[in-house]
Amino acid sequence: MQPCEQRPTEFLSLDLGQGTVWNFSLSGWKLSGDVPLQVGQTCSLTVNLPIEDSICVAAAIVRWVRGQEFGLETLAIEKQTHSRVEHVIKRLVEESCENIE
Repeated sequence: MQPCEQRPTEFLSLDLGQGTVWNFSLSGWKLSGDVPLQVGQTCSLTVNLPIEDSICVAAAIVRWVRGQEFGLETLAIEKQTHSRVEHVIKRLVEESCENIE
């Protein structure tokens, strides 16, 4: 499930730097920033969302890098946090689709 419209959100990676979330799902994240990531690298991630408290991803792995864009696959996330991400996605989809109508 993806939102109808992409809305960038600032994020803070606990140990690497800052960037922007362009898209996310229950299993991964599309981000951009000047963070020096390499494919196969693992990191933790804290995402600051405007409509929700921060979301902490305990472990993610870099699956691809294209310039300053990169894709992370979620490896470890608490069950409660997983449910919150699911709720945020549902809410963003509903809000985006309402704006189109």
